[in-house]
Amino acid sequence: MYEPTCGMSESPCAKRARLEEERAASQNGNMSEVQVQEIDEGLYSRQLYVLGHEAMRKMGASNVLICGMKGLGIEIAKNVVLSGVKSVTIHDTNKTTIGDLSAQFFLREEDVQEGLTRAQACQARLAELNSYVPVSCYDGMLSDDFVEQFDAIVMCDRSLAEVLSVSRYAHSRNKYFIVAETRGLFGHIFCDFGSDFKVTDTNGEEPLSVMVSHVSRDKDGVVTCSDETRHGLESGDKVTFSEVEGMVELNGCEPREVKVLGPYTFSVGDTSDLSPYVRGGIATQVKQPKILSFKSMADSHADPEFVISDFAKMDHLPTLHVAWAYVHHYEEAFKQPPRANSDQDADKYIEMTQKYVKEESSYKVEELDDKLLRQFSYNCAAELAPMTAVIGGIAAQEVLKAVSGKFHPIKQHFYFDALECYPEGGKVDESDSCPQQSRYDGQLAVFGASYQKKLADIKTFVVGSGAIGCELLKNLSLMGVGCGLGGQVTVTDMDIIEKSNLNRQFLFRPWDVQKPKSAVAAKAAKDINPLLNIVAQENRVGPETESIYDDFFFESLTCVFNALDNVEARTYMDRRCVYYKKPLLESGTLGTKGNVQVVLPNVTESYSSSQDPPEKSIPICTLKNFPNAIEHTLQWARDSFEGLFCQPGQNANQFLTDPKFVERTAKQQGVQPIETLLSVKRALVDGRPGSFEDCVVWARKEFEDQFTNQIKQLLFNFPADSVTSSGHPFWSGPKRCPQPSKFSVDESMHMDYIVAASNLRAECYGIKGTRDRDVIKRVIEAVRVPEFVPKSGVRIATTDAEAEAMGSQSDTDLSELRKSLPDPKSFGGFRMVAIDFEKDDDTNFHMDYIVAASNLRASNYGIAPADRHKSKLVAGKIIPAIATTTSLIVGLVCLEFYKVCLVLAGVFNGSLLLYG
Repeated sequence: MYEPTCGMSESPCAKRARLEEERAASQNGNMSEVQVQEIDEGLYSRQLYVLGHEAMRKMGASNVLICGMKGLGIEIAKNVVLSGVKSVTIHDTNKTTIGDLSAQFFLREEDVQEGLTRAQACQARLAELNSYVPVSCYDGMLSDDFVEQFDAIVMCDRSLAEVLSVSRYAHSRNKYFIVAETRGLFGHIFCDFGSDFKVTDTNGEEPLSVMVSHVSRDKDGVVTCSDETRHGLESGDKVTFSEVEGMVELNGCEPREVKVLGPYTFSVGDTSDLSPYVRGGIATQVKQPKILSFKSMADSHADPEFVISDFAKMDHLPTLHVAWAYVHHYEEAFKQPPRANSDQDADKYIEMTQKYVKEESSYKVEELDDKLLRQFSYNCAAELAPMTAVIGGIAAQEVLKAVSGKFHPIKQHFYFDALECYPEGGKVDESDSCPQQSRYDGQLAVFGASYQKKLADIKTFVVGSGAIGCELLKNLSLMGVGCGLGGQVTVTDMDIIEKSNLNRQFLFRPWDVQKPKSAVAAKAAKDINPLLNIVAQENRVGPETESIYDDFFFESLTCVFNALDNVEARTYMDRRCVYYKKPLLESGTLGTKGNVQVVLPNVTESYSSSQDPPEKSIPICTLKNFPNAIEHTLQWARDSFEGLFCQPGQNANQFLTDPKFVERTAKQQGVQPIETLLSVKRALVDGRPGSFEDCVVWARKEFEDQFTNQIKQLLFNFPADSVTSSGHPFWSGPKRCPQPSKFSVDESMHMDYIVAASNLRAECYGIKGTRDRDVIKRVIEAVRVPEFVPKSGVRIATTDAEAEAMGSQSDTDLSELRKSLPDPKSFGGFRMVAIDFEKDDDTNFHMDYIVAASNLRASNYGIAPADRHKSKLVAGKIIPAIATTTSLIVGLVCLEFYKVCLVLAGVFNGSLLLYG
């Protein structure tokens, strides 16, 4: 699950071959104007499954201005550039300082020496992230005429006067305006998207769809759903209907509001004057747009709306609202923020803030939390990489919400603090947190120099260098972890870089495609901080590498970070960490969702202590005979691919190479020996093609069998008007009555199937195929397909129990079957190719076959077809991903890492995040 790193089935060698063409294309630099207008699905594939094509097109037409290029600004800019907006302009006229390197990963020490502004220094590095997004640098005044060019404006680390000026103009023009700020362990986001902002989809989830079993005729008509699935709707949702028999007025009706009555029932208003319901039907949720009205920043200060980040800290909000507003007045008065951990400055700040609230502020608070104000004052001069990652990830997502209209935005203030990361006592000595003109000054201001030395000597293990791994390495290098004489970061990942990684694994560039992830990520992390001691390896974690990751290795570690994509590897690392009593920081993402778990041996539960509910499986009978959703036909097509192009080759090659294969197979339970040996016989004897023409003939007959003959047999057994033993129509509820297909060379989908199936069949036998449809058509026209006559006595299972019982029976004699197999030596050195499914190569016919086979079967059953994009998501089990979520989640992981270090030092007095 989650990001592609360790544990993937495709080998690096196979990927190198597949990515040869992609690499050349990726190195061509900026794309042409024509290409820019199209969405590059190879690059944005995982993000498209989060946002969708419509939102991506809106983003691709949006110009974004980001002001302030310290750690927070660059985090936002990085995420926005990766997302694929039309253009990004950055603005920051301040000179680069050594302290900026605390959280700014695109600045280098030589930039400080050359006297470059922050924007000048990082513009080229930002532009490398995405060749589709031009990044320009502006160093003039933020005039109204200049701001007018942009759809969204983000301001970070700017003066209050400048923020209010731009805010006033942006609000008057209905521009999307965002303010993002961090101060040490505190963060703040403000959003103003104008007085009439339309959210087209508030949650980004697929519309719910349920099968209907009955609709009452009543003043408040009750819809009863099939008892197989809960409807999942909420009161206030709206639905429309399709495929309803009898009460046909509901089909395609205007969306009706839902009132939930139970998990399987809901009402939809007056149905008393509609025709009587007969059977069938599908109720589909219709998402309704939502209109939001935002206040300007000045008006919102006096009458704020808060989005709560932590319900345990709701009482913090009034004080934080005042604290963030007044710190700008303090800086204007003293030309600097309150000094780190300075009680003198904190006293002054609290006194002035209290006076400001009583005498000047339009926002009145009955009582301010002086302790919280003091902690805020201690943090005002600090900048932490993990906090900029958290706030930067959220703020960048707000930019995408603004320009796409997808997902409900923050309305309007979001305050966040991580005060639990403080050592016991909630304060570091001021003398220990004074600036040292070092790259760690932003972190010293919160935790002090002695804590920084502890971080430098830590040895940690990062397992995986995909999207989460890249963000981890970036943050660890900025934090100075493993940068001392006794410290080290070890990263391992056996995967190589491919084009789709570039959209969210930001340490990689187009010219890195086909290179090992771990080596490239390690080099990029060391470029961020040359002091980082990092070792890159390309090993899979598992029992086979325990000679590498042995007792000595684990006992030397301080902690382990998981950046994995599968449960098996996660569970293995969890067991190892529990055994060696090492802290484990576990995390993952799924689209806009994410989780963080901290595992401390003998303190918290382990990763393996709890499990996700098992993935809901599709009943065998539904797949084989009674599909009712496109997901069913896609899974059927995926199983068909394995059964036709992978398993026969595997079985045949074992038969050809293993002298004891037949003997061992014969000892298996049930009908498995017969099915396996029949597969070998069909592959090597009965159905072995001698030419590509034979493969085309096979594909044409396979089409007839799958989409015509089997459907005819099903209808022969269960005619359209058949009824069950209880007198109800057989073809009702989840059972959709199918219709056989009639093949035609003029039907593009029919030809898609033949072209893909015949070429895959040819590949299995090492025969050269062709994409020339005219050649294939000529072969098809010469094929004689015998007329199919349904047979009596053929049993078709209607339940999984029946299918299981029938699966244990066979009329084939095993001994006779064994005798019919030729001597393996008679085949010489012949070997078949067992084709492993690969979803991301659009030239290999794999997805061509899946899409065609699935949609043909969907056509049989009257199911709406799926395009290639959705088919790849379902059949390829793709995990949607977006850079903003990864940034946020890894920021939270690193905040937890601060706590883990304090626990190990015995000075922690807070709470660990178990789930997030």
